[in-house]
Amino acid sequence: MNLITLQALADFPQQLEAHYAAVPAAFKHWAPPSWDGVPSEAFTALEQICHVRDIEIEGYHLRFQRTLTESKPLLASIDSEALAKSRSYATADPAAVFASFREARAKTLALITSLTDEEFDRTAEFEGYGPLSLRSLVHYLCSHDQQHLAGLQWLLGKIEASRARSD
Repeated sequence: MNLITLQALADFPQQLEAHYAAVPAAFKHWAPPSWDGVPSEAFTALEQICHVRDIEIEGYHLRFQRTLTESKPLLASIDSEALAKSRSYATADPAAVFASFREARAKTLALITSLTDEEFDRTAEFEGYGPLSLRSLVHYLCSHDQQHLAGLQWLLGKIEASRARSD
């Protein structure tokens, strides 16, 4: 696995926490009037971090395990909106979310750094993405991380725009 991707995955928990901390407290649950152009799922700042945690654990941990142990498994996509409702993301404790996510990411990195080239080459079919290798999944996870940093920056832009309109 290339070093830039591994470093991005390792750095992400701290970056996510810093981006979340940049959102003013009064806006942690705020939603803009329109989500047009959002680069991530249409989630509030708090919902974004909950989503990232759950996709890491219930999405990528499971996908990695199935790709390693099954012959060309079909990896399901996750209905993020349904998960947000069923888990009551809006009432989550951010400190607990971040603690759980840091633990999950450490587990992800431990797995990834222990894999052989043959394991990275194992294949699966990912719903909505098509055929891929486990190496592909690692890149998609890194891309997902970046989408959520962009989503939080997008929210910050919308927050500032809403403040400018109210002046």
